[in-house]
Amino acid sequence: MDITEGSKAPAFDMFTAGGGRVTLDGLKGRTAVLYFYPKADTPGCTTEGQDFSSLIKDFDVVEAVVIGVSRDPVKKLDRFKTKYDLKVILASDEPGDVTEAFGVWVEKKLYGREYMGVERATFLIDGAGVVRRVWRKVSVKGHAAEVLAAAQSL
Repeated sequence: MDITEGSKAPAFDMFTAGGGRVTLDGLKGRTAVLYFYPKADTPGCTTEGQDFSSLIKDFDVVEAVVIGVSRDPVKKLDRFKTKYDLKVILASDEPGDVTEAFGVWVEKKLYGREYMGVERATFLIDGAGVVRRVWRKVSVKGHAAEVLAAAQSL
């Protein structure tokens, strides 16, 4: 499914690092930043988590909840969050339902090998559950600041 700006965000319910849960319904009335990343504790994903974490106070000012989503198990996310002192919510989509619903479970190519993986993508969702901005094939450098600017403009 292709999620575009102006469409309703797919419902989700995921377990998070630290033993919590996050649902779309539970975020009603608040802006949500859902950023999908391929794998915890890899260089690009670590940088992205650190960049969003460094801006968390600014996201808090505009009442935006920042959620990093991967298909890693919760135990791995717990270690990842602790190791790098990440301030964002890390959600586990181990079954793959959410990555499929958002259309970020895609065919990838690396060194001539084709495989399925998570596309680095971000969705800015308003308090009514409507997708306001979509970033696909994200380049990590400067991305968190760009998302913050978009959240501030809602």
